[in-house]
Amino acid sequence: MRPGIVVQHGRLPVRSRELVRCDVTAFIGFIPEERWPEGMSAGDFIEVPLRREPDLWEHPHWRRLDQASVRAVHDFFVNNGDSLFLFGVCIHSQADFETPAAAAAVVVPLFDRLRAEDDIAVLAAPALAWLPVSISRLGEAHTDAEHVYDLLLAHCREMNNRFLILDPPRGLHGEPLVRWVRDFREREQHTRSYGALYYPWLFEGEAAFPPSASVAGIYARLEKEKGDYGVVWPPANVPVQGVTHLELDLSFEEAGDMAEMSVNPIILQAGRGIVVFGARTLSTDKAYRFINSRRVISMITEQLRRDNEWAVFETNNPHLWDVLERDVRYRLEQFWRAGLLSGERAGEQYAVTCNTTNNPRYLLDSGQVNVEIRMRPVGTAEQIVIDLRLGG
Repeated sequence: MRPGIVVQHGRLPVRSRELVRCDVTAFIGFIPEERWPEGMSAGDFIEVPLRREPDLWEHPHWRRLDQASVRAVHDFFVNNGDSLFLFGVCIHSQADFETPAAAAAVVVPLFDRLRAEDDIAVLAAPALAWLPVSISRLGEAHTDAEHVYDLLLAHCREMNNRFLILDPPRGLHGEPLVRWVRDFREREQHTRSYGALYYPWLFEGEAAFPPSASVAGIYARLEKEKGDYGVVWPPANVPVQGVTHLELDLSFEEAGDMAEMSVNPIILQAGRGIVVFGARTLSTDKAYRFINSRRVISMITEQLRRDNEWAVFETNNPHLWDVLERDVRYRLEQFWRAGLLSGERAGEQYAVTCNTTNNPRYLLDSGQVNVEIRMRPVGTAEQIVIDLRLGG
């Protein structure tokens, strides 16, 4: 819907859309300078689409990737992950992560490719957890991974239906870990609901590895096991496969303390093995405290955006508003029946507005139509407002 362009259809086009997927995963790995493919430079990347672990060994460039990312592919698929994109970004060295500007120079060029792949819903970068961590005399921890995490979380917020699984820095425990998490959560709070942190590191025999890849596989496993709306299930109380023991055994009391500060503990549970025992985001906003609530809101928002892209070049008039309001309400009723929205009756905890009250003349003149959605997803104590703006 642009000024000066009017498209009038005899009848409105078919508007059916497939459900947004929430299980497709992308891992961001790195290629050191000595292993760059010919003709590449810092910030360039290779892409390896995978549906099973052996697909990696068939790719001509897999040996160029860092070992943490190669290991992560195994951890993802052994936990029943299904669809994975593995990206290898060319870097000079660890120095490329030392400042926000340096990190942006090598990571941000990948974002255009990520934006083009709508169905990627989960991100992880296990190699970052191996970057050195420093602790000051005051007990404050710092790792260069934070600069990339900030960029990835901002990207997730931009894309909306995207979520980052973070790892704790190698060897960081106790009070320094608590302070690092607290400081990280309080910085750039507007992005923190789009990520979750898991602790501690995992072992298979003598091999130590960060938990993000295994947890990403668990996210995908639940999506498949629970059906079309598996995103509503919290990714917790689920056994981790391919693990023999933990870097540190947490008691139930310690695990509870971890969860309270928004670190999702992984524990050894008698009779069940090693289990993910938390489902909290890094957000300081109570509305987005839980992973499944955040991801449900993101999925619904993305679904409504895709459902209604057809309206961009339609004539902006009350007839279009009526159709949009009806279609959005119909999709919300589907979500309510599937258990994603609260309320004992359809329409009790959600509402749609698309009329003159939220489409004043200046929006029409700028070629925009606005749909306001108020809803209360399961697991949230208050209504969430979504402003769906089309055109412009």
